[in-house]
Amino acid sequence: MFGAAHLPRGVSFGVLVVIFYLGGWQVSAESLDDRWNMVLELDGKRSVQKGSSEELAAAIRRGADLRVMTEFKENEHVDPDSDSDELVREVCDFQITYLVDNRWTAGIMQLRQPVSLPYGFGSRPSMSFFVYNQDGEQGIARPFLDGRPAGNQLGSGPVLDHPKMPKMHQHDNLDGETNAPSHNFIYDFDVFRYFVRDDWQQVLEHDDQGVVQSGSVEDLAAAFTAGRQVKLALRNLCSDLPSKAGANQIEHEVFTRGGSCYYYTERKLFITGADPLIRVGPCIPLQYSSGGWDVSWVMARTDGFAAQRLLNPRTLQFEDREGRYAMRWFVR
Repeated sequence: MFGAAHLPRGVSFGVLVVIFYLGGWQVSAESLDDRWNMVLELDGKRSVQKGSSEELAAAIRRGADLRVMTEFKENEHVDPDSDSDELVREVCDFQITYLVDNRWTAGIMQLRQPVSLPYGFGSRPSMSFFVYNQDGEQGIARPFLDGRPAGNQLGSGPVLDHPKMPKMHQHDNLDGETNAPSHNFIYDFDVFRYFVRDDWQQVLEHDDQGVVQSGSVEDLAAAFTAGRQVKLALRNLCSDLPSKAGANQIEHEVFTRGGSCYYYTERKLFITGADPLIRVGPCIPLQYSSGGWDVSWVMARTDGFAAQRLLNPRTLQFEDREGRYAMRWFVR
């Protein structure tokens, strides 16, 4: 008999599948974490094979976390000079998610440094802020962290060819002489699978003055006091940034985790120092533009106030700002 004390941490008895063989036991991979569900699959031509973009958008709107799985061959993507055509699968977390015009979804990798598979890291320390859109459109912004001298002249440069990587289709080449180049592209992965963990509960929505639209600050505080995680959606956080959409500002929400959280018990004021996020000028699909992105730390309050500490990725200089935003608060 197996008691609860013998179960792997994080695995409930109700979902544990035990297979006895050779006097031992194995755990089905599906049983270890059944909280992630695939809601959209695209093929190599980015045509929908399963699920729908509407289902993905609905989940992101509810605060769901996002992962994307792709497949590629080593000598088509990792090392074009390799003789190996081994299939490689990649699953990436997108810690920052966007809902643009209440219908279009995209995710940004927040914590990644470039890797040189299967050996180690890339040649220069930097961040790799990859964007994946719901239709497979991709982008990358890469602020370098090694302190090498660089210019600050914004603009477009020649689009690079990739003759050894025929599945790579680069659209542009932005701010290439600065410390923070970026570009938008499509790589024709063999498959794109979008997974969501859709178990966040919205407990509060308020406008930019803190006027409650639904839920309550007390519900948020009670959940936080019970040890539950907090997630935050800020409306129109990036409207000041230039974008591929030009002067027309598009409604959008940016979702990020609450890191350190605080509750003022007499004022009934809830505050979070949110996880850092990458701000991108809103457009469909979500794409980088010249000078149209930065990195932001946000301290947000349930009265609509938000302080931002913005990092200019080209100069690595900080600027502090204040503003007011409509917000939605989730717990798990």
